[in-house]
Amino acid sequence: MNYLLGIDVGSSSVKASLLDAATGTCAGSAFYPKTEQKIESPEPGFAEQNPQLWYDCAKDAVRDAMQEAGAKPEEVKAVGIAYQMHGLVCVDATQNVLRPAIIWCDSRAVPYGQAAFEALGSEKCLSHLMNSPGNFTASKLAWVKEHEPELFAKIDKIMLPGDWLAMKLTGDARTTASGLSEGIMWDFQNEAPAKFLLDQFDFNENILPEIVPSFGIQGALSEAAASEFGLAAGTPVSYRGGDQPNNALSLNVLNPGEIAATAGTSGVVYGVTGAKKFDPQSRVNTFAHVNHDGSDPRLGVLLCINGTGILNAWTKRLLGDISYKEMDVLAKSVAIGSDGVTMLPFGNGAERVLGNRNVGAQIAGIDFNRHDRAQICRAVQEGIVFSFMYGMEVMAETGIELKTIRAGFANMFMSDVFCQTLAGVSGATIELYETDGSLGAARGAGVGAGIYASFEEAFSTLEKRKVVEPGEGRYKEAYAVWKKQLEAAIN
Repeated sequence: MNYLLGIDVGSSSVKASLLDAATGTCAGSAFYPKTEQKIESPEPGFAEQNPQLWYDCAKDAVRDAMQEAGAKPEEVKAVGIAYQMHGLVCVDATQNVLRPAIIWCDSRAVPYGQAAFEALGSEKCLSHLMNSPGNFTASKLAWVKEHEPELFAKIDKIMLPGDWLAMKLTGDARTTASGLSEGIMWDFQNEAPAKFLLDQFDFNENILPEIVPSFGIQGALSEAAASEFGLAAGTPVSYRGGDQPNNALSLNVLNPGEIAATAGTSGVVYGVTGAKKFDPQSRVNTFAHVNHDGSDPRLGVLLCINGTGILNAWTKRLLGDISYKEMDVLAKSVAIGSDGVTMLPFGNGAERVLGNRNVGAQIAGIDFNRHDRAQICRAVQEGIVFSFMYGMEVMAETGIELKTIRAGFANMFMSDVFCQTLAGVSGATIELYETDGSLGAARGAGVGAGIYASFEEAFSTLEKRKVVEPGEGRYKEAYAVWKKQLEAAIN
């Protein structure tokens, strides 16, 4: 048997999956910890994790997945890594971690990114970085430099969470162009590290790890790591990607016009384009996709909506005696437009797509004599979908075409109302697949190690669970009503 191992380092847990390379089926998977991984917040707005916890959880998850599959160490032919984006791990010259990782949801770096944006100018930043430096990895390092100067002086290399795990497995500190772009440290005009931004922050370029392709032999498991993970020394690590680019990969979203989506606690739409275009207002973000090449660009335009599945979960708790399946049945019983009830789902903090405004969740149009939980259930799902549509209209300005949206058959994409509304309002076909981030990383490892000759071969066994075509109905009219409510809230 030949297996491919994918490890997905999330902020809540670390998941490992073994993919049977021949059949494309999952032979074993596990995740740790079994309760949500703790995020430390020593001050308001701070979010940190100890990288060693990621390593320990990965080790336990890999061992359990191997046991479930009955796999022998030598049967694992390659390892791929997916990871939470935008984090900062600092190590010294002996590869020891110097401080807890500053992770994606930490907001301390906002003033540093804004100051750099103003100093360098919007034209320079947006045309070269495709984004404002914002609250991303480079700006997080600027905070460390100012507030922890003695520690900063000891830094040999900075890494993203996936880079750090790969270093622990192989001993090699390396990163990718895609990774540097998500840290806003990649110059798309020169297809090289953004020296002008590093200079602005007074960072030495040597602080960056060696750059390797996202797909390819990036290192080999050391004797020590192989022993701890129950794998064979010398097994290649041959792929890495941030969680959203990797989710797109897991759905075979690699070419211009293809779109991936998720709808868990928050929602993400990630579209691929071949054009180096950006949103002048930074309402959506543009990064190098995992298959980006300077001569054949592949950029991922990312829309994030904070208040998606969390609104559905909040509604379920509010109703108290109902399941998600029952909520979907109730929503189906109401006509498109929720009988005049509309819901803005923006109750999980400031939304980038709204220009970093925090308008809050709002419900409107309730008639006590006509409306009950059924209208509420439908309005919640429509409101989430319409927030996606609002963001996708912004994405369209960067060249993203809405033809087909692919997603994993999970979370809100298991709802018929959600899928039918999204297809109806966008005009796109919805394709749902049996996959996740760890399985995507495993397929990526197969491509990088040459076990699969092409992406076409790697994804030839990807199981399609369901297709939802745009249907008849007054979806666009309902969206227009919802959009008026949003515009009133913004203004």
